[in-house]
Amino acid sequence: MGCFHSTATKQFPGHEDPVVLSSQTAFSVSEVEALFELFKNISSSVIDDGLISKEEFQLALFKNRKKENLFANRIFDLFDVKQKGVIDFGDFVRALNVFHPNAPQEEKIDFSFRLYDMDGTGFINRQETFLEADSNQDGKIDKSDWHNFVARNPSLLKIMTLSYLRDITTTFPSFVFHSEVDEGAT
Repeated sequence: MGCFHSTATKQFPGHEDPVVLSSQTAFSVSEVEALFELFKNISSSVIDDGLISKEEFQLALFKNRKKENLFANRIFDLFDVKQKGVIDFGDFVRALNVFHPNAPQEEKIDFSFRLYDMDGTGFINRQETFLEADSNQDGKIDKSDWHNFVARNPSLLKIMTLSYLRDITTTFPSFVFHSEVDEGAT
């Protein structure tokens, strides 16, 4: 098996070995390496510190760092699993994994539930989403209600799949470089 030698660890806090990240996600090693190139571009767009700030996240989504968006803020908060106000590379790859076409449906349902559970109570209340999802009419939507609602409305999960993540190296050919890692090695 080839080795991935890099100075990325020093330049990018939270950088993790692409082989390890690949084993924990639906991404191949080459795709993780391509995501690293994308991550480097985003994380250096405002402050070149090897981390993605909320401002850089907004800039990547909207090409405007001043445009506030509740949905984008909520996604940023879910990507920022360590709740430090920044996203490191490992968190970036693991969070993007839920949008991969090969990610399990259950992970997509769980992520979308957390996305709409704005206050983190484990329930989606009336102010957070649709009344029809509250199947037992108790004034809140728990994960079971949400699962049933999504099963009846599968289009809700369309945003949870980004087809181009199936082969990001093809989508972003400028990020492709010669990997030192042998994908077939175990």
